[in-house]
Amino acid sequence: MSFSIRSASLARLGLAASLIALSALPLAAQETAPAAQPAAPAAAPVDPAKVVATINGQDVTEADITLAESDLGAQFGRLPPEQRRAAALSSIIEIRLMAAKATEEGLDKDAEFQRRMVFLNQRALHGELVEKEVAGKLTDDEIRARYDKEIAAQPPVNEVHARHILVKTKEEAEAIIKKLEGGEDFQKLANENTTDPSGKTSGGDLGYFGPGQMVPEFEKAALALEVGKYTTVPVQTQFGWHIIKVEDKRAQQPPAFEQVKEEVRSLLIREKYIELVKSIRSAAKVDIADPELKKAIDAIDAQK
Repeated sequence: MSFSIRSASLARLGLAASLIALSALPLAAQETAPAAQPAAPAAAPVDPAKVVATINGQDVTEADITLAESDLGAQFGRLPPEQRRAAALSSIIEIRLMAAKATEEGLDKDAEFQRRMVFLNQRALHGELVEKEVAGKLTDDEIRARYDKEIAAQPPVNEVHARHILVKTKEEAEAIIKKLEGGEDFQKLANENTTDPSGKTSGGDLGYFGPGQMVPEFEKAALALEVGKYTTVPVQTQFGWHIIKVEDKRAQQPPAFEQVKEEVRSLLIREKYIELVKSIRSAAKVDIADPELKKAIDAIDAQK
C-alpha cells in the first residue's frame, strides 16, 4: 500500500490563492493559453499563397495546409512533421469533396445545419476576439509584474526539514522513544523500525515541507518542535504512530518565475477575458424569459 503523509490536495509550491486553475474559463478562452511546448526547429519561410494541389479546379494553398494542421492538430499529434503535412492535405481533400457532395444533396439548406453553422461561426469569432484582444495583447512584462505582486503579497511562511519513524502501535512508538532517550541514533532507528517504505534507507527523511503539505496531526507536531528535537509523545495519524524529529527550519522559498509563468499567464487571461465579457454585456440588452434559467445565469455571472 502506498504511503504519503503529505497532503494530496495542495501543491508543494504555489503562488497566492488567486493563482487558480482555468476550470471556470470558457473553452474558447482556454484554447488561447496552451501549455508551453518544446521549441520546434526553425523552418524555411513558406509562401502561404503557394498552390500545393487543386480539387476539382479549386486551389489548396500552403495557408490551407497550415490551417488544417492547426485545426486538426489533436488528430495529428503523434505523427512526425512530414506525415502531418500529408495527413492535413488528405483531410482537406476529403472535407472538400464530402462538403461538395453534401451541397449537391441540399444538406446546406437544412434548418438545423444552418443553425449549427451560425453557432460555429459565432464561436470562431468569439475565439478570434479573445485571441486578438486578450491573449494576443498580454506581454511578458505584465506577466512578470503580476508574479512579483503575488509573491510580495504572500506572508512569510516557515518550513521544516523533518524525519519520522512510523510504527503500527503506540507501544512500539513509546519503546523507540525510550531508545532515543537512551542516546540511540534517530536515523538508525528509523531504518530499522519504520514501516514507511521511503524512509527505510533514508533515516526517515521527509525533506522540507510547509503548512498544508502534511496531514494535520503530523504537521502540527512537526511545526511545534525546535530544531534538533524529537516528539517525546507518539503522534497518531491515519497511517499509524509517528516519532518526529526536526532537523532544520527556514523561510519557504517562492517558486521561480519560469516555473509558474504559464500559471500566471492563464490567470491574467482569465481576468482580462472576464473584464471584456462584462464590458460587452453591460452595453447589451439581454432578456431571459424563463425565470429559473435567468436565476441560474445570474448565479453563474456572480461567480465570475
